[in-house]
Amino acid sequence: MKIAYIAAGAAGMYCGACIHDNTLATALAQLGHDVPLIPTYTPTRTDEANVSLPRVFFGGINVFLQQRFALFRHTPWWLDRVFDSPSLLRLASRLASRTNPAELGELTVSMLRGEGGNQRKELRKLIAWLKQEVRPQIVCLTNALLAGMAREIKRELRVPVVCGLPGEDLFLDGLPEPSRSQARALLRERCGDVDAFIAMSRYYADFMAEILGVSRERIHVVRPGLNLEGYGEMRSAECGVRNEPVVIGYFARLAPEKGLHLLCEAYRLLRQMPGVGPTRLRAGGYLGEAGRVYLEKIQRDMAAWGLAKQFDYVGELDRAGKIGFLRSLDMFSMPTTYREPKGLPVLEALACGVPFVEPAHGVFPELAEVTGGGLVVKPDDPRALAEGLARLVADVRLREELGRRGRDAVRRDFTAERMAEQTLEIFRRILAKQ
Repeated sequence: MKIAYIAAGAAGMYCGACIHDNTLATALAQLGHDVPLIPTYTPTRTDEANVSLPRVFFGGINVFLQQRFALFRHTPWWLDRVFDSPSLLRLASRLASRTNPAELGELTVSMLRGEGGNQRKELRKLIAWLKQEVRPQIVCLTNALLAGMAREIKRELRVPVVCGLPGEDLFLDGLPEPSRSQARALLRERCGDVDAFIAMSRYYADFMAEILGVSRERIHVVRPGLNLEGYGEMRSAECGVRNEPVVIGYFARLAPEKGLHLLCEAYRLLRQMPGVGPTRLRAGGYLGEAGRVYLEKIQRDMAAWGLAKQFDYVGELDRAGKIGFLRSLDMFSMPTTYREPKGLPVLEALACGVPFVEPAHGVFPELAEVTGGGLVVKPDDPRALAEGLARLVADVRLREELGRRGRDAVRRDFTAERMAEQTLEIFRRILAKQ
């Protein structure tokens, strides 16, 4: 099968959606299918071998210029290629955090208008290339914010379009009005052009069916799969059991919505509980320019609480470093303030036999149910989180049992191969209806 997989770059940062897309494209190719992974906006970034094409469509600079200045909507294609050079796109990635939110909202609305938006020239370039170079049987868009492309792709290529749902609501909620309402209305309209959707959890499938105004039957669930190369095999006795101090870990992008500040507050409360032995809190993950102020505030708070020596940020790690970090932990927590739709960091921790404590919202109750690898507690409540952590700190046998269950569930049900096979089955059913 020839599958054109159109993915959105994440402005130079490690992104769970990019890692998922890369893992899926790799696994599909290993099953014998032709799957060009086509970046849009910026190059994708992943912590494993990147299989995306070196060319970027809808390059961030061109998209921005065509939004701001009518002249650039008519420049020759060869000139546009200059602005799509990797060095210029890296610069655009660094400047992206300084973009006016109002401009970002207007750009989102324009992109959702597709052939009627300011980036229609970019859409024509993509379709011309797909026609000449790829000739796909099916096109997969990485997220619903790209749904403005679907109508013209279907009209020109006469192939079905499938759309992933990795977590669009957080971005949409951050847009200013009136762009937020305009984008939501356009999203509902343009998703009518999509043949099927794929979410990574039951929770998000149910949630997005209402947001998009589509029937729940059109949204399939394929849980994320991991490339387990490098994780190694752990003896059951190793799961959840380490030497003192007990290490609590966090690994995700450093941003308020990911909840590291809540974990630090919970850790402060944990240290005040009687009978708690030696512990340590370690964090790692992508740190962008906006996240530096956030981290510095956390470090000041930990120092003010007398806990500076019990907390360290290990930095942005490559794949081997990430796996080594996760295997050094006794338990994991990423207490998001929003309803997380994927939970990839939790699955990576479970693959290392590390149990989790997460808020009881989004995908986390579902992961606790299907993996048996952790606890869920009241959301946005540092004390409830502290009590969940304290339970695992005190109970070595529980840590061992949860870690073993979680590790076995990931290796059975959350592999890249299983994810690819389930995705292919959906594609086959869609093609059979054409």
